[in-house]
Parts: sequence; structure tokens; C-alpha cells
Amino acid sequence: MSDDFPSSKLERGKIFAKTGLKVGTNYAKRYLKKSVGKKETEDESRQFHSENARQVFNEFTKLRGTALKIAQSLSMDEGLLPEEFADVMSEAQYSVPPINKALARSIIKKELGQYPEKLFAEFESDAMAAASIGQVHKARLKNGQPVAVKIQYPNVRNTIHSDMVMAKTLIRRVIKKGANIDEYFDEVENTLMEETDYIQEGKYMNYFSKRFSEGQIVTPKWIEELSSPKVLTMTYLEGRHLKEFLQDDPSQELRNHFGQLLWDFFHDQVEQRNFIHADTHPGNFFFREDGRLGVIDFGCVKKFSEEFTQNYMQLLPTHIKQNEEEIRDLYIRLGIVKKNPDNPKKEEEFFQFCKNYGNTFAQPYMGDEFDFGDPAFKQKINSFAKQPPIMNEPRGDKNFIYSTKVHLGLYSILMKLKAKVDTRRSKEITRDVLRDMQQETLS
Repeated sequence: MSDDFPSSKLERGKIFAKTGLKVGTNYAKRYLKKSVGKKETEDESRQFHSENARQVFNEFTKLRGTALKIAQSLSMDEGLLPEEFADVMSEAQYSVPPINKALARSIIKKELGQYPEKLFAEFESDAMAAASIGQVHKARLKNGQPVAVKIQYPNVRNTIHSDMVMAKTLIRRVIKKGANIDEYFDEVENTLMEETDYIQEGKYMNYFSKRFSEGQIVTPKWIEELSSPKVLTMTYLEGRHLKEFLQDDPSQELRNHFGQLLWDFFHDQVEQRNFIHADTHPGNFFFREDGRLGVIDFGCVKKFSEEFTQNYMQLLPTHIKQNEEEIRDLYIRLGIVKKNPDNPKKEEEFFQFCKNYGNTFAQPYMGDEFDFGDPAFKQKINSFAKQPPIMNEPRGDKNFIYSTKVHLGLYSILMKLKAKVDTRRSKEITRDVLRDMQQETLS
């Protein structure tokens, strides 16, 4: 696999076409069976989507880059893709094979002017981690400082647009006919272009390092002189990922400690009304022996528009007030529900579903403390995610792709931790930010 990296548009186009043909054939066979009256059980439906997702995932893994990023981002938008696709695509954070060692060396030589053994005192040729856009190697500077070196896969940036066009064609086979996904794809493409600029990521890294350097959050520091748009060198951060942390059966006190740090990190970013670390999944956090929370990977950093942020911030207090008409008006402004739907009955069913989901999502903010280890809460959240009444149709402002990724990702990690968090300060932050934004709008 590592020796067979398709970096040209022609090679990648063949894989996309092959994947599209497989998926199209599978759906045609399924439609034919249904057209002759053969009913499909729930288990058969799940199996169909799982097998289709597995075929797509296997081909997208060969492509890496845009293909896997598209799948990850769009699968976060509830109801757009079948649930089974989201489950399979979540593997992309951990199951991507590295490129071969010679290719990694040549990329460093091309980008930084010399081979890694000339630039570093030590350089581990085997990647310590590999993901959709690049892979990471451990190294040591000549002054003894341990560092991490992220290398971008060949030609990723140059194939983003053509990949997006081909992927859009493929995705249209599994979403509702006529659904408009152009805005979603434009947002993902713009974010991907920024993620492949490692100089920009280094600047974001510096911003977060300065912003949180005095507290319980620790981030890598950018080493600019050993970086380029396709190679990113940063100080090495020690720590365990969530899975490793939980394997040691940590005490409830330690679970609560790290849960509080995660909760506060998210709300501190909201308070700043500036950049948000928008890739909240377990692989981007380290649970450290010194009690601090390590945060890595600043490729996906977002700054949402003032209009979206203000409407999004209103979701929490509006749900707490339980005023149905205010909730409906806010949902219309956010594009979640339609003002003049073709099917009012179905739309009302969807509104009630979203309202109840929103009420559940707001529960952590209802009191002064919340237990994310409550199995009833986890079951309720999961039930909403798995049973939307409107399937395979994108809804909501395009910014939901990443705001949802952040907020749902946070809840997911906290539920795995089974952490109890103090929510008093976060409620004050939410209230104060919304008040300030409303005052600025009036002035």
C-alpha cells in the first residue's frame, strides 16, 4: 500500500470512478429487488449500507487526502449520509497506512533543502502516526530538543478541487435526490485548502500556544525555520490518548479533572470569539502525567461569521426558556427547518425532533454540574443521532459542519471519560458573549 500512492489526477480519477461504479451498481441491484416487491428488513438495510461504506472506505484509504477528509466532514452532518457510513469513516483517523520511507525523505529534501539526517540529530524513518493529509515522524534537534515532524502527502493540495468534483458525484448517489450540497462542499474545500498550508497551521499553533501557555492547557510550539507549506516541525508533546488513558482505569477524580479541562478549553475559545480548534476528536488530545491537557493538530481552525455565531449562541438560552415559537424562529434563521415546506406534516415532525434533540443537548447547562457518565443521557443523545425523521438531506447553515463537529466531539469525549463537570462559568460565558454581540449589533 505504501508504495502505491496515487498522486496524479488521472490515477485518482480512476479510483473515484471505480468506487462510483461499485456504489452505483449496488444501489441499482437494491432498487431492482425493491421494484419487484422484495421487502428489505432493517438488518438487511444496515448490512447493505455497511458493505457499501466498507467498499468506499477501502478505496478512499488509497486516495488519502481530500477523499477521507470529505467523508469525515460530511458524515458529521446528521442525516446527510446513512449512519453506517459515519461509523466506517470514523476509522480514517487511525487506519491510514504511511507512505514509504524513501518518499518521506525526498519530500523533506525538496521542501527544506536537505535530507532529514542532515537537518536533525535524530530522525525516526518509521512514522509514529499517519492520517488523511500527512504523517508524523519523531525527531531530535541538534540542541537535543525532541520534535515532531509532519510531512504532507504528495500533491494533496493540487488534487483537492478535482477530488471534490468527483467526490460530489459519488456522494449524490447516497443522498436525497435534488438535495443541494454545493454550499457544504465549498465550505469543506475552503477548509481543506487551509489545512494543507502548514505555514498557516504553524501560525495557528503559535496563537493557541500564547493564548493558553499560562494555564492547564499545553500545546506544541512551531519551529518555523524547519517548516515549509508541506513540512511542519513542532516541539514534541508527551502524553497518552484517551484510549490509553482509560485502559489504566483512572479514578473518578482524574476523569473529572480532565473532563473539566476539556469543557473549559472549549468555552474559553467561545469567550474569545476568535479562533476555534475545530477538530475535536480523541486523537487530538493528550492526557498528561503532570495533570495538564495536551492539544495538538491545528490544521482545522475556524472563525465563524458574526451572524452565525450570534444565532448559534442563542440556541442554548432559547432551549432553556422552552419557548417553542422562539425555537422555531431561530431554527428557520439557521436553516434547520423550512419556513414554507413542501410537506408541512413531515417538516413539523422534523421540527419536533430537532427541538427535543436541542433540549437534550442543552441539559448539561441546566444546572451547576453535569454528569456525562449518566447512561440515560448517552442513550438519549445516541438515539437522536441514529433516528432523524428526514434522512439524506443536508439541513442547516454550512457552518454547522464544523460547529457540530466541535460540540458533538466534546460531548463524545466527556461521555467516554464519564466525567462530572462544573458548568457555572460556562453558562456565564455563553450569556456574556451573547449579550455583548447583541449590544454590538444594536450599536
